[in-house]
Amino acid sequence: MQPTRCLLKRSVWKGPHIVPLPIIRPAPGAIPKPIRTQARAATILPNFVGLKFQIYNGKIYHDITITEDMVGHKLGEFSPTRKPFIWTKGR
Repeated sequence: MQPTRCLLKRSVWKGPHIVPLPIIRPAPGAIPKPIRTQARAATILPNFVGLKFQIYNGKIYHDITITEDMVGHKLGEFSPTRKPFIWTKGR
């Protein structure tokens, strides 16, 4: 497997930031359990496609299903850490 352009955002001599995650492929017909992780800096690899992750944002875990468009990005990009400020009118 050749690294794609997205995986080479870091310097070439460093390589992509890969975190060892417990990835187990479920048996056919079985419902896979999501992989719970706090590694927001981990790069999404092509073999993660179709897996479910629960990514920690500092308060709760967000359920994410990995698609082909997400390959090369970081896990933390899909788990927002801040809520938008919503102005409510006074009474």
